[in-house]
Amino acid sequence: MNNITVLFGTLITLLLSVVAYFIKQLHTDFKSMEKDLIEVKTMALIIKTEFKSGNDLLNQKVEYLEKRVSNIELTIIKNQDYEK
Repeated sequence: MNNITVLFGTLITLLLSVVAYFIKQLHTDFKSMEKDLIEVKTMALIIKTEFKSGNDLLNQKVEYLEKRVSNIELTIIKNQDYEK
């Protein structure tokens, strides 16, 4: 009877040790995943900022070109009116 109690105690201790080891590994994996997630969020924010600044610059160039085309059109119309 005493032998069985020691055997079960040893078995339970061994199983609890295995469970504790896997919980420790899981905790380490979650910490690593959290760090990776923060890195991904930071990279996404950087990409978003770069895209927005590139888009703003492109919009400025389009507006500038629209003004130039408008000025050229006005000049052409004035020249045509002047020639008539």
